[in-house]
Amino acid sequence: MDNNHINILSNAKNVLKIEADEIYNALNNIGESFVDAVKAIVGCKGRVVLSGMGKSGHIARKISSTLSSTGTPAFFMHPGEASHGDLGMIVKSDVIILFSNSGQSDELISILPNIKRIGTKIISLTNNEASEIALQSDIHINLNVMKEACPLGLSPTASSTVALALGDALAICVLEEKGF
Repeated sequence: MDNNHINILSNAKNVLKIEADEIYNALNNIGESFVDAVKAIVGCKGRVVLSGMGKSGHIARKISSTLSSTGTPAFFMHPGEASHGDLGMIVKSDVIILFSNSGQSDELISILPNIKRIGTKIISLTNNEASEIALQSDIHINLNVMKEACPLGLSPTASSTVALALGDALAICVLEEKGF
């Protein structure tokens, strides 16, 4: 095995270790807001609407699919399309879950006043409990990610992994609570 081969494997293991450590951190920090989110989803009389921008949008889309396939009517709403008419799909009896690493995504912040006007319960998963999205949410789940795997700090890596894992945990807890 040459040095390049060893470096690649070492880098891969480092990424996995960072992400595993952050998942473990989430395991130790999960709390009442998570329980409140599960109860809100279980009690939802409408549909669960998920939204996010960029990588957070991909995670929201995946969790929407998981919820739908496990007995909870859900759909993904692109935040850019929401402000161009798709907000009409949301009703008061729905629950909306917003994914945003920074909690400051302009596309999501711009639709919050209309969501609040409708009266839909807002759940958010962000890595910033002081963010605009977190503060305007009825329920906020803080990702609590301290370190990303990207050495340049440009790409959400561990935070995306934790958001995905917490989204899966929400879906499975809802499934269990519903007795699906």
